Amino acid sequence: MTPTRTIVAVALALLAATACQKSDSGGTSGSGSGSGPGSAGSGSGSGVAAAPAIDLDSKDILARPAGTGEVWVKHVLIAWKDLAKVLGKRIDKRALDRSNADAAKLATEVLGKLKADPKQIDALMDQYSEDPGRATGDPYPVKADTKFVEEFKKLALRLNENEAGIVKSQFGYHVMLRVPTPPPDPLESADILKRTPETGGVWIQYILIGWKGHAPDPKASRTKADADKLAKETLDKANAKEDFAKLMKDTSDDPRAKDAQMPHQVMPRKGEPPDRESSPQVAIEMLSLRLKLDEAGLVKTKVGWVLLKRVGEPPPDPLTSVDILKRTPETKKAKVEHILVGWKDAHTEDPRGLQRSRADLEKLVKDTLARLKKGDKFEAVMKEVSEDAFSAKEGKPYDVEPNGGMQPPFENMSLRLKVNEVGVVKTDFGIHIIKRLE
Repeated sequence: MTPTRTIVAVALALLAATACQKSDSGGTSGSGSGSGPGSAGSGSGSGVAAAPAIDLDSKDILARPAGTGEVWVKHVLIAWKDLAKVLGKRIDKRALDRSNADAAKLATEVLGKLKADPKQIDALMDQYSEDPGRATGDPYPVKADTKFVEEFKKLALRLNENEAGIVKSQFGYHVMLRVPTPPPDPLESADILKRTPETGGVWIQYILIGWKGHAPDPKASRTKADADKLAKETLDKANAKEDFAKLMKDTSDDPRAKDAQMPHQVMPRKGEPPDRESSPQVAIEMLSLRLKLDEAGLVKTKVGWVLLKRVGEPPPDPLTSVDILKRTPETKKAKVEHILVGWKDAHTEDPRGLQRSRADLEKLVKDTLARLKKGDKFEAVMKEVSEDAFSAKEGKPYDVEPNGGMQPPFENMSLRLKVNEVGVVKTDFGIHIIKRLE
């Protein structure tokens, strides 16, 4: 784990997960998994040419000027065996027994059924679609700057509502229907989401309640109706001031809810955020920054209901370099190295951290600081001790700036350090020993 902007550290990568990269791009995949056929990152740029396809494109629709607003579409994806060269393991097993001609015939039949009765789209998706995102049954929002493959986007932006068409891409034939813009889920805290957001950071705790097709665990079997019932009951309990930590442990689908007492800081995002439909993180930010202190609310995301409660700022961890955090920031941008060490009650994935008690953590941090003070090279200690794979294995420094996509405590400490100074701070992932570089 690393100091990325994982505002709510939901397990199984609900939000951002890699190195110190920003998560501002949100999800770009048509499937919501980063591997859907509509995604710009689902094989494009692989260097493997797509197999030739029979030309079934809806040329009359594609000849129209593109719309300028957001549209919502559902689609049936049908591939064939030659596309395994492009898709690799991501290809659906059904496609491996299908020729190009067979795929074209099936796609034409599905388009005919859809034109005859657009209401069949969900049944046709269930029966035929090889898009990994079909399990949710949700439509995809598409705008001119959405990061989908161009063919998919071109057709989507030219369809009329309830009109069907077909287009081929490197992932197969997309039989697509434009659907009406979906209304907000009635369980969402719409009144809270209408408020003006806070301009500073807030602290929240959360409960994750998923259902089939909308959960970090792909084996989730809860129905949407059952998830709604549980979310409503839990929200009522939270607003009735029941013990939220107990509600987290009893209810949350995030296996890390054992760490019930650790609040998470949410900061306003710098720049224009991605669509909330494509990024659970954005939906969580939107509600978090509009909650009043001790108030709870619900927001719907791709991984289920997230019940958020705003809490007061927690006291700093005893290991934190509080004197440094009290300073005015030294700089607007810093380059830092860090040593990350976790313990069993933090959001760590390193086997060493999973076995470490809090007492052992405190001893390790103090011993590490003593080594640095004695003159041991920071890079050598980092590679030996750090549980951040990027810094431990690659000696990678990170660039830090305000609201730059990292955990707020990590940013706050980094920007207040003097050059070559070392400070300690706690985030969702453990204790960071940070050194600012020139």
